[in-house]
Amino acid sequence: MSVAARAGAAALLAAALGLAGCAGEPTRIAPGTSKADALRQLGAPTAIYPLPGGGERLQYSRAPAGFEVNNVDLDAGGRVISIRQELDERLFDRTIQPGVGVWREADLLRTYGRPFEITRVSSFDGVIWTWRYKMMNTPRLLYVYVDPAGVVQRYHTGDDLTLELLAPL
Repeated sequence: MSVAARAGAAALLAAALGLAGCAGEPTRIAPGTSKADALRQLGAPTAIYPLPGGGERLQYSRAPAGFEVNNVDLDAGGRVISIRQELDERLFDRTIQPGVGVWREADLLRTYGRPFEITRVSSFDGVIWTWRYKMMNTPRLLYVYVDPAGVVQRYHTGDDLTLELLAPL
């Protein structure tokens, strides 16, 4: 690679890192912060969802390559009432409601954002939505099984072996 090409690549990397630094860290927003101030500090969310009671969810996802999805919930008056990093293995049992017809694709998107991937397997009639997350700095995967009617049937977690598979022997 020529010196000019290296300099160009370094400039692109610096610009990308600079843009990535523009957005703040959602978990540092204080409850009671106005929507306008939250947006000023965090930048544009990756998605916005309505909440019951007239509230709103600002979602900041680092997917598909990242490991976090932070939801900043606002009340009907536009004030921050909660901030939560959703891709946490300790929360899955309390959040995901499989098999009772309650949780659907819209609930998955509102909670976890767009998945890392959506796949099919022959042993399940439907699709499997997958998110990447970390548990104690170990890369993990959340698999959620969605039937043809869009209803969550079950979920499980597993190790993310992608980096190990890509590593040279």
